[in-house]
Amino acid sequence: MTYPDYIYELCHVTYDMWNKGWDEYNGGNVSYRLTKEEASSIEADFAGTSYTYYAENRKEVEVLDVPEHIQGEYLLITASGSHFRTLCLQPHVDTGIIQLTPKGYQVVAGFVTGKRPTSEIFMHVLAHAARLKVDTNHRVVIHNHATNIVIYSLLDEVTSESLTLDLWSVLTESIVVFHDGIAVLPWEVPGTKLIGEDTARELETHRLVVWSKHGVLSTGRNYQDGFGLIETADKAAHIALELKRVSGKSLYENNVLSKSDLKKVCDVLGVEGKYLNDETIISQS
Repeated sequence: MTYPDYIYELCHVTYDMWNKGWDEYNGGNVSYRLTKEEASSIEADFAGTSYTYYAENRKEVEVLDVPEHIQGEYLLITASGSHFRTLCLQPHVDTGIIQLTPKGYQVVAGFVTGKRPTSEIFMHVLAHAARLKVDTNHRVVIHNHATNIVIYSLLDEVTSESLTLDLWSVLTESIVVFHDGIAVLPWEVPGTKLIGEDTARELETHRLVVWSKHGVLSTGRNYQDGFGLIETADKAAHIALELKRVSGKSLYENNVLSKSDLKKVCDVLGVEGKYLNDETIISQS
């Protein structure tokens, strides 16, 4: 029984996130926007597998007004209540392919036991819509509870600017990987249209968004792109937390990268680092 690569890749990324402790129990969710070629061959690709294809009687599930430019798109998406530790053993149960409609979606394949898409369906639909306006090659949305990023948002009332500069200052690779910075939203009730709308707004200018006291989500052109953004940010958050703990000092009392250092990196990369061209002095966090 052979699945398309995008199923195997989803299995790998979900298990890797569980293995890192980012997706406890049924935490986290992922979606992938199929290419035109992948969408046109769904029935053939899943023939002879446990991943049922539904050729007829597809009912529209109304959830929200889907932005016109992504109506008709196909998303592979994880199920509400799926467990990333075991998803790789039963992707036909814990994932499904949906086609977006004007008012929601239709299930095209998968979800063979009757599960439905993640409760963060609002966020996934609106996130894909937002990123597609910025990058026509956009494919993936990932949400998890990356441990160190969550801790960081609990210790301080971080802002988009303060978190971005903190993480850039302790790991040179951070500004290389996410020179567009990290957006931070205040705590909101998960699974709501509001958090989806607020996240989509931030994704117009960022690929990473932190949900304070909850988790983080990333977007990318492929699974590794999205996973790598969170992996880098979470490592930088770990370094920052450890640096403050070991030194007993505020972050910027240590030998961290200065704005001048960060600008030099940006000059070499040919990019503009968000927050580096203002006169704000980095806070002593």
